[in-house]
Amino acid sequence: MTVVSSARKLLAFAGAVVTAALASVACARAGGFAVERQFTVGGSGGWDYLTIDAASARLFISRADRVLVLNTRDGSLLATIDDTAGVHGIALAPALGLGFTSNGQADSVTVFDLKTLKTRSTVRVSGHNPDAILFDVASKHVFTFNGRSHDVSVIDPLGGTEIATLPAGGKPEFAVADDAGHVYFNIEDSAQLGRIDSRAGKRDATWQIPGCDSPTGLALDAAHARLFSVCENGVMAVTDALSGKQVARLPIGSGPDAAAFDAQRNLVFSTNGADGTLTVVHEDDPDHYAVIASVPTEKSARTMALDPNSHRIYLVAAEFGEPPTPTAERPHPRPPVLDGTFKVLVVAGGP
Repeated sequence: MTVVSSARKLLAFAGAVVTAALASVACARAGGFAVERQFTVGGSGGWDYLTIDAASARLFISRADRVLVLNTRDGSLLATIDDTAGVHGIALAPALGLGFTSNGQADSVTVFDLKTLKTRSTVRVSGHNPDAILFDVASKHVFTFNGRSHDVSVIDPLGGTEIATLPAGGKPEFAVADDAGHVYFNIEDSAQLGRIDSRAGKRDATWQIPGCDSPTGLALDAAHARLFSVCENGVMAVTDALSGKQVARLPIGSGPDAAAFDAQRNLVFSTNGADGTLTVVHEDDPDHYAVIASVPTEKSARTMALDPNSHRIYLVAAEFGEPPTPTAERPHPRPPVLDGTFKVLVVAGGP
């Protein structure tokens, strides 16, 4: 080996070290997020919303006609809440010791005990296809956002009855609430945001979301009154929750469906199922934002739950087979989930 050859190899090695170091720095600047682990769950059926009970380390997953309750520490199945036909969402009311599911095919809400995870009762709603669901602390009412009938059902959880139905002004999607009596929801088919005064029991504002097509996921920074809508055209729109004025728009991945806000770290997340990414946005101040990471996850990972204590993000994904033959009743049937492929992904890291 010549001296020149040795020198070249040394320079090449040094270059590789520098490149690796720069890549490491770039990763750190991007937030350093990654899929930390995954739990294989298996089973048949599609899925929708995820909800986390951080205090009890439990993850609730809506799964076609049932809700799976998993231990977030090891992914073990703790319980199954059955008879929730077409289940979309899960809402928790720890102060009442109750949980609720929105059953889209049954036009009902299942009420279950948070300790035993056993069903207590079923509440019928007058709306059709209850989708998003939340428990509002200010009014102590449960709200379901009914996609087919374009309205919102208000339920007294202790009385077990629907007490009001409010017009949504279009097809409602994800919803969030603060502690001051404001419930917000995306209106998917008109690219708008709706606001409900939960104590008065009426919709008191509707705002357009400029530059946003078909908003789905919604998150809230309650301290700074900022709403984050993720849109079908690969945009996250930031709206002032007091005035309805748009303050920012940012690029995200394709096929977004859910959004979450980490209040301790001033981070906003978008799960993008079409390209299998998790977009991470930093809130520099209430009017200025920056995309800091696009984390590879898996295609189909479109909904999520954020643990506010551990800051871990839980997503689910699966592989699919060929879609069934279209029929008059189901012109666009969904492909089946392949056995053994349904899994939970756990994303960790960041600042």
